[in-house]
Amino acid sequence: MTARAPRGLLVAAPRSGSGKTTVTLGLQRALARRGLAVRGVKNGPDYIDPAFHAAATGAPSVNLDSFAMADATMTTIAARALAGTQIVIAEGSMGLFDGVRGETGRTGASADLAALFGWPVLLVLDVSGHAQSAAAVALGCARLDSRIAIAGVVLNQVASPRHRRLVEDGLARIGMPVLGALARDRELALPERHLGLVQAHETADLAARLDTLADTVAASVDLDAVLAAAAPTRGLAEAADAAAIPPPGQRIALARDDAFSFVYPHHLAAWRAAGAEIVPFSPLADEPPPADCDVCWLPGGYPELHAGRLSAASRFRAGVRAFARTKPVHGECGGYMTLGRALTDADGVAHEMLGLLPVETSFARRRFNLGYRLATLLEDGLLGAAGTRLVGHEFHYASIVAREEAREVAFADMVDAEGGDLGAAGHRVGTVSGTFFHAIARR
Repeated sequence: MTARAPRGLLVAAPRSGSGKTTVTLGLQRALARRGLAVRGVKNGPDYIDPAFHAAATGAPSVNLDSFAMADATMTTIAARALAGTQIVIAEGSMGLFDGVRGETGRTGASADLAALFGWPVLLVLDVSGHAQSAAAVALGCARLDSRIAIAGVVLNQVASPRHRRLVEDGLARIGMPVLGALARDRELALPERHLGLVQAHETADLAARLDTLADTVAASVDLDAVLAAAAPTRGLAEAADAAAIPPPGQRIALARDDAFSFVYPHHLAAWRAAGAEIVPFSPLADEPPPADCDVCWLPGGYPELHAGRLSAASRFRAGVRAFARTKPVHGECGGYMTLGRALTDADGVAHEMLGLLPVETSFARRRFNLGYRLATLLEDGLLGAAGTRLVGHEFHYASIVAREEAREVAFADMVDAEGGDLGAAGHRVGTVSGTFFHAIARR
């Protein structure tokens, strides 16, 4: 295994909830404990799992997304992120072939990632509720897409030795290798909240939890067989990337704490590579954005869990308002809500926010919002000139309870992944802008 072409594989499953994350983190931690340089990759726009990958491997993880990113963008991001890596353990999203409708290779499905980089698939099968029939599921996954190869399976939720023998009997009939089996164990599950896993830095005893996962996977999965199944990563090439979102400024004040943490690693890496400096500050610690920065960025996160503290953070509130008088401020999702007039928490308590954008949001009236977004900017701003097209993703439970509807203060025209018109979205007032969607790349 070489740094130039690390070997890799993709951990995927026929559906969500099969145990991909458990297997992924266990493998990453177990292989890192062997002394290997392990890196994680996450398919799709999930911003929580990469932080767990980083904790498991001791190295940054990265998102790759075949719908939101061109192949050249993905190979450039991967080339930067995987330098010095020996083994890549990538994690799929949803089911192996789940994505949006689109041309082959551009659907956002995990299979696209495996095909592009030549990574064999380690298929996690939740076998609760069936036995020999699990082989039919594995066979379908192996035959549906000729671009990919299933290297073998890891069984999850195995009820007993007899149950395992029955499942393996079916898999033997199709010639599918079984590389490991995990028994039913609720203790292996990581804590979750409404946007997925509780964030890595908030998870109590995370190192111990990861070590427990690694112990379980090392005892239940043939690690040598997993390493042998990995294949050299192909296509890595760093090039000028026209789809990358350029640094919004030379010195970027970035809100970073338990309320604001959802920022894609590839943005930070690209901004630093372009010479920008990231200067973190904590709104929850009542810190204002540093005055010597030339742009302030409020990313997504969980401001609804800390709305009272944010409302009471007088230095933070005054600092952002003073900053915005002369310099640009942008908020994504949680940052957008914080820039608004008010945020109502899940208990129905309304908290005054910064009042820089004409929007009020609520978690007392939860509404699930999920999907890719394609945005056309209406005015010049931090993310590009008017007319710039961006692709991103929206994932939140907030409802808008009041907003200024005038197009003159809208941020962008928005459509979904299939071109469905979502109208004008977000807001822009003077130097301040915000939107619910997280920008991934230019389109």
